[in-house]
Amino acid sequence: MDRRDFLKLTGISLILSNSAFAMEILEKEEKKPIKSISGGSRMKVIKLQPKDHLKPKGLVGISDEQIEVHFEAHYKGYVAKYNEIQEKLATDFADRAKANQNYSEYRALKVEESFNYMGVVLHELYFENLIGGGKGEPSPELKKAIEEHFGSVENCLNEIKATGMACRGWATLSYDMYNKMLFVNGFDAHNQYGFVYSVPLIVLDVYEHAYYVDQKNKRPPYIDAFFKNLNWDVINERFNRAVKA
Repeated sequence: MDRRDFLKLTGISLILSNSAFAMEILEKEEKKPIKSISGGSRMKVIKLQPKDHLKPKGLVGISDEQIEVHFEAHYKGYVAKYNEIQEKLATDFADRAKANQNYSEYRALKVEESFNYMGVVLHELYFENLIGGGKGEPSPELKKAIEEHFGSVENCLNEIKATGMACRGWATLSYDMYNKMLFVNGFDAHNQYGFVYSVPLIVLDVYEHAYYVDQKNKRPPYIDAFFKNLNWDVINERFNRAVKA
């Protein structure tokens, strides 16, 4: 409560000569939601937490040093920036009345919100589908779906690799929940070219930060190493959840 409101309430209490009534008003004022400058209640801030248990170790062809930099600097950096943006969106840092499609603080925050949030989610899916030396194999259901759409599992992996070579950010094998089919999708950035209503099954990070420690600027050997470490148990579970949703 600011000084003006306090003096106003004090005046009311003197006029009414009823201290109990004045205290009741004060208590109600204190319980009201915090107001922003524009007049609305402050938005709830929901922050993300890094999922340290997803950090893989002992991968074939992808060193622990590479994973350490990727996980601690890049992935956790997206978590931190997303949380920072949420704090700013919950205040009047960006005046919504000045929102503009060409440029405004609010537009900048909303664009970077999607970039950092998708950076968090895609990295968590990426780390989760890796395990040292690989594990399991495509389930009969997933293998059947892959063969129906790509002809063979090998063709599917080749499609993912080609997409990873063609795009600047990500390549994914995803399940389209709208048309009930598999497809391979490429992203030039975390928040660019994602297909709506689809579930990523295999997630491949092809930003240079995913391989520069081990491979410098050589992407093909990194992608080959990625395929040697796929956790098909995780991938199968993602597929099962998607088709049952």
